[in-house]
Amino acid sequence: MPIYEFRCNDCSREFEEVFLPNLVRSLDSQTIECPVCGSTDVTRILSAGSFRPQGIPKGKGGFKPPKCKS
Repeated sequence: MPIYEFRCNDCSREFEEVFLPNLVRSLDSQTIECPVCGSTDVTRILSAGSFRPQGIPKGKGGFKPPKCKS
């Protein structure tokens, strides 16, 4: 399920919306409304990805790169 983040251009609040792929055809066809002030003047913002590169975090939060194959 994709989670999209938005910022309200009226009250500057940030909020998330979850869209179910089989219920919603396109994000463009939806009217997104701020849950705080009810404004529809919102902007989609770029959010961090939720995937991990190869490996598990080690030590101080870094990733140990895979060994090169010779």
